[in-house]
Amino acid sequence: MKAAIIQEVNQPVSVQEVEKPQAGPGEVIVQLKAAALNHRDVFVQQGKYPGMKLPVIIGSDGAGVVSEIGEGVSEEWLGREVIINPSHNWGPDDRFYSKSFKILGMPDNGTFAEYLKVEAKYLHPKPQHLSFEAAAAIPLGGLTAWRALMTRASMKSGERVLVTGIGGGVALFVLQFAVASGAEVWVTSGSDEKIEKAIALGAKGGVNYKDPNWTKNLIAATGGDRSGYFDVIIDSAGGPHFAKLIDVATAGGRICFFGGTTGNITDIIPGKVFFKQLNIYGSTMGTEAEFEAMIQFIKEKQIQPILDETFALDDTEMALRRMDNGTQFGKIVLKIG
Repeated sequence: MKAAIIQEVNQPVSVQEVEKPQAGPGEVIVQLKAAALNHRDVFVQQGKYPGMKLPVIIGSDGAGVVSEIGEGVSEEWLGREVIINPSHNWGPDDRFYSKSFKILGMPDNGTFAEYLKVEAKYLHPKPQHLSFEAAAAIPLGGLTAWRALMTRASMKSGERVLVTGIGGGVALFVLQFAVASGAEVWVTSGSDEKIEKAIALGAKGGVNYKDPNWTKNLIAATGGDRSGYFDVIIDSAGGPHFAKLIDVATAGGRICFFGGTTGNITDIIPGKVFFKQLNIYGSTMGTEAEFEAMIQFIKEKQIQPILDETFALDDTEMALRRMDNGTQFGKIVLKIG
């Protein structure tokens, strides 16, 4: 089979013929129809991910058709169109993953290939309203967004939500989930064009964080007083600007972050946190129950993931470079076969 492999750190991905995997007990072989990129794939390529094990077929997101089943797997799965949960071995405690937790695509071979071996318990029927490309865009980003917004921040209908850095896959899922749940959603971005696209998807408005007065502009746009502050803030950047999120959070508000793309969080004034009774949460990935709930929500609300650009498997390196330059709006997808 054909697969996209990282042989060495900081080297281009190699698309080559490798041996097709065989299903063991409890496992299936999925003939992949589409896969999608995450920043995680770029970080693995750059050697910035813990527990590096090379060579490896990268890719956490995928959708396809079950072509083979191993011993103990129901024959009902044969021929089924499926989406794959990349969050493996979470463990018995919903609050935090176990020591054996891992994400598909490192250290285990991932979805940037024609076939994937995976335990059957991580399969879910593909939502019928979605193409394979759209379905493949969901798993890692959708699950991360769902846990951050719905579980950790416990967002409720009617609340005001701020999503920072709109344009990336997770941030867009947060926007879509919050809008579909009846929240009033605002966004930030370094691109006015991305803000306009977010408004077209249901955001009430947004501000450009490159403006040094963006917090004042945002509060003025949303009400100009305490009524203009945010109940829930979902962030992926961290860094020195995180302190400004505390300024726009309402008393008793919840801030949840799942990334640190701009570095360490600095310059937080403790009094602003404890006098406002703020709750700050960290989050990453999610449980099997959360994945199932997220897929059910997507089906019920008929949500269509936002796709940026589609590449062939042979062009995986080009897709990775597009991900790395940060100009995308939505998920970058690989069409396989």
